[in-house]
Amino acid sequence: MLYSVKLATCLVLASLAFSDLFSRRLPNRAVLVVAGLYCVAAALVPISAAVFLGHVGLAAAAFAVAALLFRFGWIAGGDAKLAAAIFLWAGPSLAAPVFVIVSVCGLILGLAILAADPLYRRFDALRWLSCLSRARGVPYGIALAVGGGAAVWAPLAHSAPIL
Repeated sequence: MLYSVKLATCLVLASLAFSDLFSRRLPNRAVLVVAGLYCVAAALVPISAAVFLGHVGLAAAAFAVAALLFRFGWIAGGDAKLAAAIFLWAGPSLAAPVFVIVSVCGLILGLAILAADPLYRRFDALRWLSCLSRARGVPYGIALAVGGGAAVWAPLAHSAPIL
């Protein structure tokens, strides 16, 4: 059952990544589903209240930092909410690796946008790259979704406690 919850979470994260890429929107319901699926996973695995509260506390801290970044116009509001859901899954033990994964993926996205922007303007065959237009901003939800996938599956890969 736990694997089904993890798989469902990854499918929702993939849909969020595609939504952000093509429409630059992260639906609130889908972000809530990601957070809700963590609660389901936590109920399936016997964890202490302290561990659960550690995850919730980290999610609150991630949301506070992301809200500040939103206030300065550096990320969008949906990205701030998704960051909180991702770090809810990560918890204190995986916060640093997930942060690095999200940061590196964000850097790669930014560089891809810088490279794709002049290409799709010059060559009609590359018009499909218009979803990476600099004018539309960086779809940071993609980087967050990749980090979320790592947060969901990393405990299994490292034989650490599931949550």
